[in-house]
Amino acid sequence: MDRITRAKEVLDMELDGLRNVQSLIGEDFDATIDLILERLESGGKVVITGVGKNLHIAQKIAATLTSTGTPAVILHPGEAMHGDLGILDGRDVLLALSYSGATEELMAMLPIAKRRQACIVAMTGIADSPLAKHSDAVLLTSVTREACPFNLAPTAST
Repeated sequence: MDRITRAKEVLDMELDGLRNVQSLIGEDFDATIDLILERLESGGKVVITGVGKNLHIAQKIAATLTSTGTPAVILHPGEAMHGDLGILDGRDVLLALSYSGATEELMAMLPIAKRRQACIVAMTGIADSPLAKHSDAVLLTSVTREACPFNLAPTAST
């Protein structure tokens, strides 16, 4: 297969992924916006977390939010469990990114976030994942296939 044909196939898979996520946008999207606006009005911020590639995506989301005037910070889950969780308080929204919704490091943070009365919004590919079950709102990001030839590297899902 030539490179141009493969590039077009990859873009088609990415577009299919976006269309699928678009079809999943529903009431929880609206609820997420309401939660964020409510928390911002009370002086809160958006705290975004994820592991691996999801942390890179979290950084992009935080950069976009801050450039539009929404206070947002990144919280590395490993660092959170070693003192940095102090950045999260009851006025905040914790946006947790995990395709599986079962990432160990994120799961360890949830009880503390709940005790601090932060709202939790999950961005996950699995609707009934542990992360989704512990969240106030769930933004589904499931895709049928990654563009990676081995269906492993997060491409369409990111």
